[in-house]
Order: sequence, then structure tokens, then C-alpha cells
Amino acid sequence: MQFELQNTCNGSKARAGKLSTPHGDILTPIFMPVGTAGSVKGIHARDLRDDIHAQIILGNTYHLYLRPGLQVLEQAGGLHRFNGWNGPILTDSGGFQVFSLGDLRKLSEEGVKFQSHIDGSYHLFTPENVMDIQRTIGADIIMAFDECAPGDADYDYARKSLELTQRWLDRCFNRFTSTQPKYGYEQSLFPIVQGAAYADLRKRAAIDIQKYDAHGYAIGGLAVGEPEQEMYDMIEVVNAELPLDKPRYLMGVGTPVNILEAIDRGVDMFDCVMPTRNGRNGMLFTSEGIINIRNNKWANDHSPVDPNGTSFVDHHYTKAYLRHLVIAKEMLGAQIASHHNLAFYLWLVGEARRRIADNTFKAWKEEMVVRLKHRL
Repeated sequence: MQFELQNTCNGSKARAGKLSTPHGDILTPIFMPVGTAGSVKGIHARDLRDDIHAQIILGNTYHLYLRPGLQVLEQAGGLHRFNGWNGPILTDSGGFQVFSLGDLRKLSEEGVKFQSHIDGSYHLFTPENVMDIQRTIGADIIMAFDECAPGDADYDYARKSLELTQRWLDRCFNRFTSTQPKYGYEQSLFPIVQGAAYADLRKRAAIDIQKYDAHGYAIGGLAVGEPEQEMYDMIEVVNAELPLDKPRYLMGVGTPVNILEAIDRGVDMFDCVMPTRNGRNGMLFTSEGIINIRNNKWANDHSPVDPNGTSFVDHHYTKAYLRHLVIAKEMLGAQIASHHNLAFYLWLVGEARRRIADNTFKAWKEEMVVRLKHRL
């Protein structure tokens, strides 16, 4: 995998680049739709590619391990062949999902023993077998197994958690470098910077993980309950230490405003379930602000969902029609809303890239942040 830094921007740390993977190039900054269990909910692969213009999607190790299971995925030839997506794929290690199970998991130096949310069966994730699982899934970019400390963790907990994550990271890289990919193309392992909301821990972690000379680096454990400004502060601390010639991936973030603010601070890659999850519940992100399509005010509004961006979704789908579908609990309503939100997110990062290239990003971002917070 190669990363080429193509443009920077005056008055900002925003960057535009190109990430080359075995399944194609990715132009950054980029948003990655989340396909937790092998599909982006309600969206065909052809629509992701042709209409939404996704360049890379996510799968999740925890969910894919439990269902359909590794035997099915390996016999299919990996996730690309199983789900029909021929572009790049990134897999989250499953660490966040395991740690969010609460009483259904037990943490130790070895790894995490947990109960399946599906049938209650017991399983063990270790740094080693999570590398093996991600080899079997076959993503282009795979993530290290880490502990995600809660946003309100005290300093002592955050420090011990980070030290455990760092010991696990050694084991991840040892296993990764001693095994081979299964499907004839290389995979890249990204370590994850943890440290909660403590600047000294984040700085130490960002410096320490560079010893692996990885193809890219992730920032985890943010947007987990801490104030937004703390998240932005931690991004600045980490990016001040990470190398300029490697991509930076902010995990699980976030709103359109969060994404623009993080791009301004030097982040290249993003993922979040928000476009599809919120879309299924009737929240639409537009270039003019946020719409709750369930509100009565849209019942007889026959204008496009986003008049400034009719390409986000077929312009024949008006606010009134979409509201009708959502209120009536028609499946098509959730599909249209999800499609629209994903297309908007991909438009947003694409426009950010264009603004970085022509050196107008900073002023545009400040204007967009105000508009995107507005509730219509």
C-alpha cells in the first residue's frame, strides 16, 4: 500500500492525498460507509459504486466472525468475493464491539472472553487470533486489537488501558508479520492510538506506534462520550506527532461537522454508522442543515430533499414522498434516506478535497460548519 500526499492548504492542516491498495486507489480525505456484517444496510454494491461514489467500505471482525463465520468466508474466497464489492475494504478488529458488551465480556492479559449477542456462546479474542480472523476475511486494511477506554475514564484507568493496548500491539504485529495473506494480495495493518482524553498519553502512544513503520495509523477511543472540543484537542495532539507521509484514520467519527473539523486538523479517513442509522430513523443531512423528515412541516413539501444537491438521491424523491414512506414504515423510505445521507457524506469529503486543492478549504469549512449545524 502506498500513500501520496498531493495537496495541503494555507491556514489549515487539511491534506489531500491518494492511497493505493490492491483493490484500487482511494482519494483522501475520504468517508468509508460501514458494512458491519458484510453489507452497508439497505444499499446495493452497485449503488455504492455508481451513485454514492464510495471508494472503500468497512466490515467488522466481531460480527463477521460470528455470522456468517470464517468457514463460509474462506470458502467464498474472502469478503470481497462473498459480498460482491470489488473495491478496497477495511476491517475493524472488533475491539470496540467486544468492549461495548459490558457484562458479557471479561478482559485479561491474554485477550477478551465474551458471549455472543446472538446465541450466548462463549468466545475468546486475542491479538493473535484477531489477526488470523482478519487474514481470513481478507480486507485490504486491517486493524490492531485494542482496548477502547470509555470517554470518562480516569487517568489511572486510561494509562493501564493504553499499556495493555501497547502490549497487545506487539503481539498483533508479531502474528501479522509471521503469517501470509490468503487470497493473493497484500494486507496492511494499522495500529491504533489510544489514551482517552489525556494529552500526555495520546502523545506517548502516537510516538511509540511509529516504531512499527506501518502503512497508516488510526486514532481510536474518541467520540465515546467526551466533549467535542476534547476530541478535537486530542486529534491535534496526535497529528502533531504522526508522520506526514502516512494516512491518518479517525475511527467512528462522526457528524458532518466533526468530519470537517477533523479534516481541518489533518485527518484523512473516516467511518461512522450515522448516515445509515440516522437515515433509517428519518434524519437527513443536507448542504443547508439537518432535516427530521418525520415532522409534519414536510408532509406537503414537494421539493427535492436537498435542492442544492439533487445528485445525492433521485430528485423525483421529494420531501413529502420520503416522509410518507418513513411514517408508513415502508422499507424504501429507510433505503432512500440511507442512500441520500451516504451520498451527501461522500460529496462533503469530495468537496473538501477540491477546496484543499484550490486553497479555499478554510473559509469554506467555516461557512459550512454553521450551515450544517442548522436544523431545518
